[in-house]
Amino acid sequence: MLFENLHLAFMALVSNKMRALLTMLGIIIGIMSIITIMIIGDALNATVSGELAGLGGNSIFVNLQERTPERDDADNNDPFGMTMGPMSLTGRSPTSEDRISQQMIDEMRMYFADEIIGVSLSRGVGRAQARDLERFADVTVSGVNADYFLENSVELVAGRLISETDMNERAMTAVVSDRLVERMFINGEDPIGQQIRLFRPNVIEVYTIIGVYTHVQSVFMGDFTPDANAPTTFYIPLSTAMHGIIERTFTGITVLGAPSADIHALTDALQSYWNRVYENNEFWRISVINMASILDAVQNTLGAISLAIAFIAGISLVVGGIGVMNIMLVSVTERTREIGTRKALGAKNFHIRLQFVVESLIIALIGGIIGMVLGVGIGWAIIGVFEAPLVISPFVVLGSMFFSMGIGVFFGIYPANKAAKLDPIDALRYE
Repeated sequence: MLFENLHLAFMALVSNKMRALLTMLGIIIGIMSIITIMIIGDALNATVSGELAGLGGNSIFVNLQERTPERDDADNNDPFGMTMGPMSLTGRSPTSEDRISQQMIDEMRMYFADEIIGVSLSRGVGRAQARDLERFADVTVSGVNADYFLENSVELVAGRLISETDMNERAMTAVVSDRLVERMFINGEDPIGQQIRLFRPNVIEVYTIIGVYTHVQSVFMGDFTPDANAPTTFYIPLSTAMHGIIERTFTGITVLGAPSADIHALTDALQSYWNRVYENNEFWRISVINMASILDAVQNTLGAISLAIAFIAGISLVVGGIGVMNIMLVSVTERTREIGTRKALGAKNFHIRLQFVVESLIIALIGGIIGMVLGVGIGWAIIGVFEAPLVISPFVVLGSMFFSMGIGVFFGIYPANKAAKLDPIDALRYE
């Protein structure tokens, strides 16, 4: 019986191809939109999560924050508070006494000597240009300490990284990207030990290249394209970067927990420690948050956004379902005499009802399949532009298909019941 109804359903669709396609259009658009949005959302989630995870699972961010009643009363800090740094809602700026000093950092390291393996410090110097006659490369200069490379995944191609000796000697040394080397050393010269001139506003400095790293694109830096002219980071010793700067304190540092340490317990201990350090500071406090908490918050936020947008896109499925119901009502009217004939030959209400439900189900299923193929294709094309990973969740695909089938059944029940309740004598007399 089921196969007979499937055959009748396909025959009805084939005999009215254009009408069937227009009926499926709402289902196609709905499924396509949902799958496209979810694929893009999953790709973004995977990309951002990968970038954050690459910063180090044992990273704990210690940042200066202005005191507010909400922050002082909270047991835990906002996971995104670390991005706010010393932003002030009142316009107040931290003084040297408010900021994190090197002495504070040294005392913290001594207090947690068995649980901390390093403290990553950095100071942005600004944009500059490395130039040599007609060759040049745009760079972003960043002063870092040796522990910085423990936190950040920097793949060294040649030479070495900045060391404590460079820091102590305030050396004019630099670790540059392979992209800079390709632009500045076009003849294949070994860049290690070579000097390079760096042009900054009102100053020209000469650095010796001690290392070359592989430049990796980062969504956080807005680096989406492989443009060879895009600036890369030019690492120099932090002591060199801060030479001549009066303000040598920090608004944020990154603590690197030991592999054996419980990161969440260490985070709580650090928060308690800094609370004691800043207990007499009237306007400023320290926020401590670990990478795991940030990663969870980011994933939850991106997931919620994707689901919300997908839900909005799913409204078109309801519109498509109404279109299915409308066309099935038209079909019932057109096939009234056929229904009467089948009932006169012994067909029961159940048989008539099943026939029309199966037809609406087939319409929704075919529309769902077409929408799924289009959604995957469009999603793949969009994320391909940004070189993001293609992540296709079976739950999303199967869920969308079952939902479209459910729409077909739900909106096909009313026309099917109407057809099943037709009186056979009146149906045979219908003109």
